[in-house]
Amino acid sequence: MPEYEFTDVYVPRGITRTDTTRLLTDHAEYGHWELDRLVLLPDGSRRVRLRRRIIRQLRATW
Repeated sequence: MPEYEFTDVYVPRGITRTDTTRLLTDHAEYGHWELDRLVLLPDGSRRVRLRRRIIRQLRATW
């Protein structure tokens, strides 16, 4: 089963949907993060949980 690392991003109320999309796209493109969960809070802010796979490198045995 793959292992993941997680990070939480808080997007305040005043940030537009377009800017939020751009922010998450940058995280995905440059940091290799993918969307795990997005919660829209009652005050209009967003709490986003991103994940990326942990790749373990095996030792060379030679």
